[in-house]
This record gives sequence, C-alpha cells and structure tokens, in this order.
Amino acid sequence: MIQVFKIGGHVLDDGAMLEKFCEDFASLPGPKVLVHGGGEKAGRLQKALGIDPVRIEGRRVTDAATLEAVTMACAGWCNKQIVSLLQKHGCDAIGLSGCDANIICAARRKPKTLSDGVTVVDFGLVGDVLPESVDIVKLKSLIDLGLTPVICPINHDGAGQLLNTNADTVASCVAAALGAELTFCFEIGGVLGDVGNPDSVIPRLDKAGYEALKSSGAISGGMIPKLDNAFAALACGVPAVRIKGADRLGEQSGTLVC
Repeated sequence: MIQVFKIGGHVLDDGAMLEKFCEDFASLPGPKVLVHGGGEKAGRLQKALGIDPVRIEGRRVTDAATLEAVTMACAGWCNKQIVSLLQKHGCDAIGLSGCDANIICAARRKPKTLSDGVTVVDFGLVGDVLPESVDIVKLKSLIDLGLTPVICPINHDGAGQLLNTNADTVASCVAAALGAELTFCFEIGGVLGDVGNPDSVIPRLDKAGYEALKSSGAISGGMIPKLDNAFAALACGVPAVRIKGADRLGEQSGTLVC
C-alpha cells in the first residue's frame, strides 16, 4: 500500500531534525509520497519583505504579495532542500507543485464562515482541493517509475493563477485519491491533551473527543485544520490516519485518529 506523509512545523526549520527525518523517510519500505508545508520560512520571508502574516483559525490569509512569498518559500527553497536531502539518502525524489504536470488543480476558496457561525472571511488567493482534484494517473505513473513525489502546497486554477493551499489539506486529498495511509509528522509526539505537557499525547482520538477538546480550548490554532483534514480523510476512505513526531517514523506512536 502507498503511504502518504506530511511534514511541517518547526521540523523544516531545524537542519538536524530535517536531515534525520529525510534519512528515516528514505529508509521506509514501499511506495510513498511526501507532502510538506513551509509556513515558518514563508512567515519569515513575508516579514523580511515588510508583509505582516495573517492567520485565522490556523489558516493563512493570502493576498498577492503573500502568495509570492509563500511560493518562493514552499515551491522553492523548502521543496528543493527536501528533495536534495532525500537524494543524499538514496531516495529518488521528484519535487512538485500542483501546476507541475497538472498534478493538482484547485478552485479559489469562496468567503468562509468561521467556527463562530457568524464571521465571514475572504482568505484571498487560497485554493481548495478535493480528492478528485488530484491526477492519480500521473502521480501513480511517477511512483511506478520508482520516483518519490515530494509535493508542496502551491496549486493552480488551470487558468494561470497560482493558489496557496493548506498543506494538511493537500496531504489529506492525496491520500484519499490514492487510497493510502496518511501520517502527519511534526515536532511534537502527537495530539496533546495539555499543550504545556509534551508527554500528554492522546493515543486515540475520535470525532466526539476532538469536538470536546476544541470546545474547551485544549485544541486550537494550527491543530484544528490538521485534525479537520484527518477526519475528512477518514470520511473519504483513507484506511488509517496518524499524527506523530517526525523523529518516530518507524514506530506505532503518536495519536491514531479514528
């Protein structure tokens, strides 16, 4: 079975952590796909260009200037750095954005009502994708050639407009399209019951438990879209979703989303 992994958070900014992840990822048996974000580097680049990053409920608001910065960070440095490290460790990787070979064609997001049920936000040049947005024939053909796709969250609308997409959403839709197992990897060990205690990893989390923790504020920020996408992936037929530490790829650790 194909496995889809998503890497994000501070792992991409920590040279030693990223190196170790790429080494471990390269050693995993079987066909696999890696999806990555680049939020921290994109945020720093925005600030260097005099742009204040704006996030609402864990998702980036993307105007034209922000899109340029995010594209440079994600489709440029982050993607090629990961690919070069995987090549170093014997994994024949190929870096892709959605417009490359038209792997993912997105639709610009319409104004969205937030979780309060009242506030409406236009997220700007943001692309929404579905499992059917993914060209699985081309993606599988790359895998059949022995290549490991490394996909960044920059997509397009098919009419010449690049769009920024949440990387967790890309990973969820790619996994659903491929019928693959999905693993979200970042710098902590899983979903925490207490954000101040790194040892409070919740071993199993169902939808009711998630909603309760979100209502209490125990789960907030960037973890919300991550878990929303985890449950969306399960609803689309992904056989298993796990959220875990990037340093524990070979272990059945972290949080099993069920």
